[in-house]
Amino acid sequence: MENNKTAVVEFILLGFSQDPRVQSLLFLLFFAIYSTTWLGNLTIIITVFLTPVLHTPMYFLLANLAVVDISESSVTSLKMLWNLFSHTQTISYNWCITQIFFFHLTGGTVVFLLVAMAVDRYIAIYKPLQYLIIMKKGICIGLVVGAWLGGFAHSIIQIGILLQLPFCKSNILDNFYCDVPQLIKLACADTYTTELLMVGNSGLLLTLIFFTLLVSYTTILVKIRRHITEGKHKALSTCAAQVIVMSLNFVPGMFIYDRPFKVFPADKIASVLYTLLTPMLNSMIFTLRNKEMKLTIKKLMKKCCLSKMTEAPHSI
Repeated sequence: MENNKTAVVEFILLGFSQDPRVQSLLFLLFFAIYSTTWLGNLTIIITVFLTPVLHTPMYFLLANLAVVDISESSVTSLKMLWNLFSHTQTISYNWCITQIFFFHLTGGTVVFLLVAMAVDRYIAIYKPLQYLIIMKKGICIGLVVGAWLGGFAHSIIQIGILLQLPFCKSNILDNFYCDVPQLIKLACADTYTTELLMVGNSGLLLTLIFFTLLVSYTTILVKIRRHITEGKHKALSTCAAQVIVMSLNFVPGMFIYDRPFKVFPADKIASVLYTLLTPMLNSMIFTLRNKEMKLTIKKLMKKCCLSKMTEAPHSI
């Protein structure tokens, strides 16, 4: 017997506030964060690309992380900024599913790239003489491709499960972007088993990888402190930066996905940190804590300014 239920064709994103003045202020704030994310990560990409001395496995992976950070931030920020600017709240069902796909694609890729960066540091510390032989160009490219494939596999599983759910009643999402925990609660079906599958594919996977990386970095840091004398400060600074970035990426994600999907007020704060602030902070941490990167950026800026000054008299 056919149900008299109308399928949901769009969702309403409640966002942060319904007040147009607050929305305008939030637009300016989040636009500044998004612009800083682009500026910081693009600076890393250009600096690594234009500087032959930075054509090493570590900086190759760092530049690729910057690319993914820009992509991940754009997936959620562009729609949110448009909604704040135009004072609208709706997103179509198809765009909602598409946003979830790309959000988990880029988010999963970040996780696997951080694993690749940990592997890179492990080999650099424990096998310094064989480092460049092991981490050759083909291996580095393979790690990046593997990270994207891992992100794709993670995302396609999420979407495959979501597409089987019927949405026919409420269409209100208490968030500023589409994501699994809020969407799954709107399904017109028993979602307990589905939630467990989602938690296994997101939360438990994040937790397992996080604690594995934590043990790995602890081992690396102990090795640096006990046995390495030359370049100890640089090695410690690099590993500390990666541990901070890893924590920023994993902890909010574990808070959101590592439990059956009950919505808490703090979820929105964790989402802001996870989707907006972390991609911006990643670039800041890697540039501010990396003396080589800072010096290279300064040299490139000086070179750019000098070339403009030498070109200026000829144009007059």
